[in-house]
Amino acid sequence: MNRTTPLILAVALFMENMDSTVIATSLPAIATDIGTSPIALKLALTAYLVSLAIFIPISAWMADRFGAKLVFRVAIGVFMLGSVACAISGSLGEFVLARFLQGMGGSMMTPVARLVLVRTTEKSGLVAAMATLTIPALVGPLIGPPVGGFITTFFAWHWIFLINIPIGALGIWLSGRFLPEIPPEATRPIDVRGFFLSAIAASGVVFGLSVVSLPALPPMVGVVTIAVGLAAALLYIRHARRTPYPLLELKLFANPVFRTAILGGSLFRVGVGAAPFLLPLLFQLGFGLSPFQSGMITFATAAGALSMKFVAPKILKSMGFRTVLTVASVASAGLMAANALFTSQTPYLVILLVLFLAGFLRSLFFTSSNALVFADIEAAQSGQATAISAVAQQTSVALGVAVGGGALELWSLATGQAIGGAGFTFAFLTVALISGLPALMYARMAADAGGSVSGHRLRRREADEPQQL
Repeated sequence: MNRTTPLILAVALFMENMDSTVIATSLPAIATDIGTSPIALKLALTAYLVSLAIFIPISAWMADRFGAKLVFRVAIGVFMLGSVACAISGSLGEFVLARFLQGMGGSMMTPVARLVLVRTTEKSGLVAAMATLTIPALVGPLIGPPVGGFITTFFAWHWIFLINIPIGALGIWLSGRFLPEIPPEATRPIDVRGFFLSAIAASGVVFGLSVVSLPALPPMVGVVTIAVGLAAALLYIRHARRTPYPLLELKLFANPVFRTAILGGSLFRVGVGAAPFLLPLLFQLGFGLSPFQSGMITFATAAGALSMKFVAPKILKSMGFRTVLTVASVASAGLMAANALFTSQTPYLVILLVLFLAGFLRSLFFTSSNALVFADIEAAQSGQATAISAVAQQTSVALGVAVGGGALELWSLATGQAIGGAGFTFAFLTVALISGLPALMYARMAADAGGSVSGHRLRRREADEPQQL
């Protein structure tokens, strides 16, 4: 594997992950400029998520049909076009459409980048490569809000999108110059019916969850679209069992390692996915801090995530996937529960330490979980595994935000009190419980599961060899 490959892919993914959250603190300024309200403008956030949900399932087929490297570079270009369209938008409709276009590019960037990594990396080096690729997904959402607030305050909101142009251009050049060539592969016929069913299913669930958690539309709209999405999902499952070439090959779930990696990782993301939503609210509403101060505190999580990159391969080689994922899940749940104890009198050093450790463990979990997805499948199945993993991740993150927001609303309705300290305690304990549940799944895996990737099984055999001589 070319050592520059994960770095180039990570730069592009950082641009996407940061951009998806950078506009959060800029919504009021954008809304004022284009003549709408911040709440209505949150439809633009939802449009991006819906676009991802629609087009991610087809990413594997596109990569196989036209070549993963070409699709990745084109995806960056589409993302750049969407960024320019966002910057020049003059109405709510234009801005929503521009974010949808951005999402089309983003839907190909992340899964295809992971596919490039898997197809150009030996299994023994996959953990180290995934550690690099995991960082943008953790760091981007954390620094997005303070960066967006800084740019909007001292420059203009348009620049939060225009800065993507030089970054994207650099990504296209670097990927063209240094990424290895991955020729197109023989592709199966496109599953048109499956595409529409999966698009309705994923976008319905993601849109519905976003509406429920972000009150831009009546909650009943979210409930109805979730129901439509779930119905389409059931129809897709029935369709996939009958068609010889399904868009998403659900037979992969017969593999116990793959099934555990997807289901356990999704459940964990539901729990920890609420943290970037809950923590800023706690610091701003509960502690009275400014958005910039809040962002600087939560950045401790990013520091923990960055430090993990250097030790993840050694930890997995020493302990194996089963132990690492079980411990990381339980410990992350404990640290999430610790957030429930934060008050305005809690020393900032204590808060920073908890968030740093949480970032480290989450990054270790995501790196391990993402690598485990590909640990026990054939190379020909990597495209399907990538698409399924990306769909599961997108849906679970959206569900996490909805669960976090729903817990706050439930506490407020049950007690008749405004959202405050007790409400955040309830919300953090709820998502902590969810994020700890995957440990029950991982504890049931074989001790040497994914050993070809972690090196854990290989190391044990090497230690046994001298005794056999």
